Amino acid sequence: MTKKFDFNKGLEKLESIVQTMEEGDLSLEDSLKYFEDGVKLTRQCQTALSEAEQKIAVLSADDGYQSEKPLGE
Repeated sequence: MTKKFDFNKGLEKLESIVQTMEEGDLSLEDSLKYFEDGVKLTRQCQTALSEAEQKIAVLSADDGYQSEKPLGE
């Protein structure tokens, strides 16, 4: 069973990684590990956002015609 990705937790972890890396106190090896983790989280967040956009597009379909609407409408 695959665990569903939690976007908010992923984003928090990504922000933590960025903050840690910006402090500049990591070894090269640790920096690479944090970078790899950050790239993975970025991809997961992008996938979650893409899926949400697709759901919004489907939900905002009008009589079978899918139109893109800004989220504020």
